[in-house]
Amino acid sequence: MTIQLLNDRYQVIRTLGAGGFGETYLAEDTYMPSRRRCVVKQLRPIQNNPQIYQLVQERFQREAAILEDLGGTTDQIPGLYAYFLADGQFYLVQEWVEGDTLTAKFKQQGLLTEAAVQEILINLLPVLEYVHSQRIVHRDIKPDNIILRHRDGKPVLIDFGAVRESMGTVVNSQGDVTSSIVIGTPGYMPSEQAAGRPVYSSDLYSLGLTAIYLLTGKQPQQLEIDPQTGEMIWREYGSHISPALAIVLERAIAYHPRDRYSTARAMLDDLQALSNPIPPTQPYFTPPPVTPASPTLPVAPQATISGNNQKGIRSKLIGVGLIVASSIVQLFLVMPILFPVDENKVTEPVESKTTVTPTPVTTPPVVQIPIENIDPGSSVKSASVDVNTTDNYLWLSQRTVTDADLEGKNGYTLDIMRNTVFARHGRRFDNQDLQDYFNNQPWYNPQYSPQEFPVKLLSTLEQRNVDSIAAYQTRNNLRYFK
Repeated sequence: MTIQLLNDRYQVIRTLGAGGFGETYLAEDTYMPSRRRCVVKQLRPIQNNPQIYQLVQERFQREAAILEDLGGTTDQIPGLYAYFLADGQFYLVQEWVEGDTLTAKFKQQGLLTEAAVQEILINLLPVLEYVHSQRIVHRDIKPDNIILRHRDGKPVLIDFGAVRESMGTVVNSQGDVTSSIVIGTPGYMPSEQAAGRPVYSSDLYSLGLTAIYLLTGKQPQQLEIDPQTGEMIWREYGSHISPALAIVLERAIAYHPRDRYSTARAMLDDLQALSNPIPPTQPYFTPPPVTPASPTLPVAPQATISGNNQKGIRSKLIGVGLIVASSIVQLFLVMPILFPVDENKVTEPVESKTTVTPTPVTTPPVVQIPIENIDPGSSVKSASVDVNTTDNYLWLSQRTVTDADLEGKNGYTLDIMRNTVFARHGRRFDNQDLQDYFNNQPWYNPQYSPQEFPVKLLSTLEQRNVDSIAAYQTRNNLRYFK
């Protein structure tokens, strides 16, 4: 069999792949003394129409120049060696990257470790950041198009869709130039890309799903979609993934672009922040014993509080004491009005024969009152209690938690917030203090032991909120319960 020689220079060794846009070959460059190996891509227009052939040729040359610039800037994009036209076909000659695609890597060893996947992402996101800075969207990120190079283990991004899009150029029935083919792989491309309107975060979506495949073994087509939100339901396969990494991936694959990372740099920053997580301890800070403010108004016992919030809680305790004292004073002031004394009947003081020991007034335990449980006309609200503070965090099942919701809260409060999501579904807790807390909540109905609790009960929103709070606590070293 005669081995094909392309452009009288590139000797084909074997076919690497074939598709609707042409074929890809492994070849040797006979013009080079080393006979270096290279990849030759034969690209053919979707329609061999003389009207648009010149236009396709111009676009091909322009986009080939872009690929040359990209490969010349980073060694994690294959360099472009040449391009040429032969017999009406378009050819690209690119650097041959010796290594294994992520698909091949997965087939060899199975699930990748979290550390390995995180390293791949951290090494690949700067490449995407540069590509996007050149106003280019890759459009076909998937395990097949990322190669782990043998010589250094770095991920290399291959098979850009820019030139392939030019090959799809046709003239529609109105005579307008258009692209009839959507570039991308079903499952790995988001909805806006499938509609022909890719944005930079479309690449981050594809990269996030690639990471999930490596960690869980599940292709996007194997995952269910939440019919209400359009979000991928994948966490049941990723219970072994740390909450901090899971929340990064959740944000990357959000259905709507506005909910994703807007830039590769933003996603990279969050991943790098996970490199040195701070292990939680219990407790972080134990305050000295609090001296009672008054013999008749002892201060209620406090939970262990981080230093920044101790003054605020003391102020609330003093405020509650003042409210109680004020109520007692007002009661004595109005008693003569409510119960007037008939001076004609009082002729002499009556001596009491029974000694009554006054009962000390004690401040009730400090509680934070759920907003929905406060009567609009009650004295609680008029007594200037901060009704925006609540221990009824059931809203975490209804809307996304933000950093603004978490700022200023100590480890104790954040632990309560996070565990409220589980308690809402009837989970019990190994920590007795935590269990006692929820036992005092009127809505709590414990049903499952910690070991038997089905994680599937949590909605995608609830799981995301749990992960968000956990990540915030890790970043800020705020934990109270073990």
